[in-house]
Amino acid sequence: MNAFAEVEVKPAPAAVNKVQSMSQLRLPHDRWSPLEIAFWLLPVAAYFAFPGYLVLISQIMIVGLFALSLDLMLGYAGIVSLGHAAFFGLGAYTAGLLSVHGWSEPFSGLLAGAVVAGLFGFVVSFLVVRGQDLTRLMVTLGIGLMLFEAANKASFLTGGVDGLSGMVVGKLFGVFEFDLNGNVAFCYSFAVLFIVFVVLRRVVKSPFGLSLVGIREGVRRMPALGVNVNRRLVAVFTLAATVAGLAGALLAQTTQFVGLDSLGFPRSAELLIMLVLGGTGRLYGALVGAAVFMLAQDYIAGLNPAYWQFYIGLLLMVIVLFARGGILGGLEKLASRFKRKEQA
Repeated sequence: MNAFAEVEVKPAPAAVNKVQSMSQLRLPHDRWSPLEIAFWLLPVAAYFAFPGYLVLISQIMIVGLFALSLDLMLGYAGIVSLGHAAFFGLGAYTAGLLSVHGWSEPFSGLLAGAVVAGLFGFVVSFLVVRGQDLTRLMVTLGIGLMLFEAANKASFLTGGVDGLSGMVVGKLFGVFEFDLNGNVAFCYSFAVLFIVFVVLRRVVKSPFGLSLVGIREGVRRMPALGVNVNRRLVAVFTLAATVAGLAGALLAQTTQFVGLDSLGFPRSAELLIMLVLGGTGRLYGALVGAAVFMLAQDYIAGLNPAYWQFYIGLLLMVIVLFARGGILGGLEKLASRFKRKEQA
């Protein structure tokens, strides 16, 4: 027998499993999947299939943009908030007041709403990020209530409970005028939503976005990696406030009205419900949750205007109990089960 014969060395099963599990770990990439492309083609199809519902669909897209801002803050960084509507209302009133006082150009009004909300978010972020979950809930709730009452008292400026009316929004690019059917508002809302989504998608897949997930999962360990936690939280809070202000300004321009409820607590609470329905920390969950909530609200309110909240609450309980991670989380689990069955 040859002493130098080749000997086949087989790795231990545990080592093989570890290598296979490590090979499955992949960093986020910017490639768009066919499912994502199909998702963004749905509004285009809805434009032609449901011409009588363009106003509703445009509002769904605006609320989806608003939900994206909270998902960026809550789903990725873990900052809970009960007063996120404060930034939404600030953006709406900024765009509305500019329009009422003669500045009707839409793009600059949209930008102004985002900037004002972002600056206010930056100022209050130092109060919010210092605390933990319960403290953050109370601080954000207090900020929202204070702004709501300030807008209510300043009725000479905001219109109070009657709302801010008399807005005149100019033509887009000096050509496209906002019509009653909602054609221009639909295209305007879809374009803004898609552009902002592309930016946020790039943010959450960047090292900055990965550091936010690390803060959410283990805030005490991140400083050991050289991450300035407070600075990251301030940055994401400011960005979320800016996007929320952008959504508020967009709603004000497309409806040409700003109500006091844009600053109210119910709007912040509904936003949390949308995220729970769709699933946090996914971006697409915010859009899906906003669409499901608003479509269900519109349909159920048409059937039973007095008790529609009962059925919304029932839907929320079903999602929480039987689809952990929201609608998208439940779909992901079903897809993984089918894959395991096929492989078996």
